[in-house]
Amino acid sequence: MALSPSWVFPELDASAAGAARARQDTLTKPRGSLGALEDLAVALAGIQGGPPASRPAAAVLFAADHPVARHGVSAYPAEVTAAMVANFVRGGAASSVLCRHLGVELRVVDVGVAHPYERAGGGAQLRRDPVADDPIGDLRVEDALSEDVYERALRAGAAEIDALGGDTRVVLLGEMGIGNTTAASAMAALLLGLAPEDVVGAGTGVTGDALSRKVEVVRDATRRVQGASSAFRADPRRVVRAVGGKEIAALVGAMARAIERRMAVLVDGFIVSTAALALVRMDARARAGMLFAHRSAERGHAHVLAALEARPLLDLGMRLGEASAALAALPLLDAACALHAGMATFASASVPDRAPPGTP
Repeated sequence: MALSPSWVFPELDASAAGAARARQDTLTKPRGSLGALEDLAVALAGIQGGPPASRPAAAVLFAADHPVARHGVSAYPAEVTAAMVANFVRGGAASSVLCRHLGVELRVVDVGVAHPYERAGGGAQLRRDPVADDPIGDLRVEDALSEDVYERALRAGAAEIDALGGDTRVVLLGEMGIGNTTAASAMAALLLGLAPEDVVGAGTGVTGDALSRKVEVVRDATRRVQGASSAFRADPRRVVRAVGGKEIAALVGAMARAIERRMAVLVDGFIVSTAALALVRMDARARAGMLFAHRSAERGHAHVLAALEARPLLDLGMRLGEASAALAALPLLDAACALHAGMATFASASVPDRAPPGTP
């Protein structure tokens, strides 16, 4: 993969999208009556460059720890990141259950988990990328990633997409990392020019003094970056490096590579959406390859979705992450594609179509 800013993103295939829209208009239903399901089929056709397909689909989760967790920004200790990786591998996490239910391959990539974990189990494929051993800084007081670590994390994300089967049509991206809603909140505040209190949410469930502390941590981080040159402040790469994390940079690299390969990216929640916003700020052409699963209950997510002009498929009050909402939304893509391919046309079913305007 060509690293930023030299990604080569294909344009939407207007011919494939047009053919999908034309077919929708011949199916035995009033035009537009299936609403977003019709739009999904057309969007997938344009992204994929052919008849829309929701399968094969793969879920890829990137996991990493954040030194910022030492400031009490999470309701859970940092050791939970490692414990949850083991839970994915054993098959006991929400995403593990949804993947089994939906018949979706689950891949977990350790790009920086700080504590040991049990690797036995058949619930997910697990890979530890060498970038996991690289240092990461406390975003409150120093840049999270050096330039070299940022580039290696991008490559780790891209490599995981390249490891998928060549016929993969939809990629569902997720993350795991105690402290990463703090990182995503700092990124959103910097990318959108918002105050920390406008984007910081409960994350793992912090309230009261803990939530106020989280706001102050994000404020310290954004002030640190804003104290740099204006060129740095305007650069989304600088934002990811300064206040993001290895799993967030890996998400950027994975999204970019999937879009390059005409795989539709079904974006999960706040953290993945913030990575998507950073990628779109790096190269606006990437936006065309993205579909958005849901509106998270995290405070900052609505601002990120608005900046991306995204129309999420679901609004269920979810805020778990780990691709859970993308998995919950995947059946809608399945339904859209099944309807598109399987419904009869007016002509094939000998059902009279509506009369042209002005016909007596």
